[in-house]
Amino acid sequence: MFGWERDEGDAPFDFQRTFGGFYDSDSPDVRLYDDFDPEQRVATTAAGYGAIWEPAFRGMVSAHHAVDDGPHVIACHDLAASTLVFVARVTTPDGATDIRTTTSLVWRRTPGGWRIVREHNSSRVLPAGALDDVLPDRR
Repeated sequence: MFGWERDEGDAPFDFQRTFGGFYDSDSPDVRLYDDFDPEQRVATTAAGYGAIWEPAFRGMVSAHHAVDDGPHVIACHDLAASTLVFVARVTTPDGATDIRTTTSLVWRRTPGGWRIVREHNSSRVLPAGALDDVLPDRR
């Protein structure tokens, strides 16, 4: 979960710097979606996806994650698909929210290596404190 972890006082979240290289910046096929976005937007570039998440992450006090299942990968020729389930505790000045997210990625082999062309994340808010035994208190 490198790059998504946030602690109070961290440098501002910069999606493009941290994650931009994982996405196929030359493909018109890119579609990136996460239902945790209150506006339910679909981005067609990594920069557009970052524009969804940067304001939210800059307003967080902290974000801590743990992999719950996976990754599971199927690869064939120039396409691969991966799934991963993670849990996270997102803390804002208003309090903490625990979530469980399933993320599905489609990767395309490019001359520069494997790059993401599709991302779909589905999240479920968990009861308060559900991750107390999973995510250590980092205060």
